[in-house]
Amino acid sequence: MSVTISAAATAHYRLVAFDFDGTLADTFPWFCANLNDVAARYRFRRVEAGETERLRGLSARAILKDLGIPAWKVPLIARHMRALAAREASRVRLFPGVPEMLADLAAAEFSLAVVSSNSEANVRRALGASAGLIRRYDCGAALFGKARHLRAVARAEGVDPAAMLAVGDEIRDAEAAVRAGCAFAAVAWGYNSPEALAGMRPAYLFTEPGAIARALADPIGRSYCPARAPGTTEAPAPLPNGS
Repeated sequence: MSVTISAAATAHYRLVAFDFDGTLADTFPWFCANLNDVAARYRFRRVEAGETERLRGLSARAILKDLGIPAWKVPLIARHMRALAAREASRVRLFPGVPEMLADLAAAEFSLAVVSSNSEANVRRALGASAGLIRRYDCGAALFGKARHLRAVARAEGVDPAAMLAVGDEIRDAEAAVRAGCAFAAVAWGYNSPEALAGMRPAYLFTEPGAIARALADPIGRSYCPARAPGTTEAPAPLPNGS
């Protein structure tokens, strides 16, 4: 099964706002490879072998606490990581199926946006030919500042936040969607574990990129659907009665 749909999945999304790192681009291996060098530079705890899966189950705030990173260092570290990403841009690859998924959503007349803590230049470079499918870029967001960027994208597109779906791979993406007043779809291939993301009660939990276009472009996928337990067989859901 490539998607779990909750009862919160709402109808008639017009705008799909994607996170970049861990959602569209496979940057987690790059992040892990550089993390301990950054730890030495900014004097926080190294991540030891075997810790990665435990950390994937934590929120960003919990990870900062676990690694001993004070709040004042976060913008400095984020700026350094963006600069590193720019220098090593050739190592960043989109997840397989992402270009096709974006093309399918654009063909289905969804407006597409990217809201990211990464820089717009880095995002556009990695997207390559797919960059032109994105109507709005709102990049350079603070680690916990995505909510206002999501609201800005919705406003720029003339879309009510309730008609926007934020797609991301982290607990903080889910939290930002709640603050922005839009629905959240989680992807299982990024930074946070699928189990941690399921705990945020996303409207969708996707396990491969192609499932995003199939779920959203299909009329059934645009309608409210009953919750199903992970691992059960996908079947067309009846249209809801009332709201």
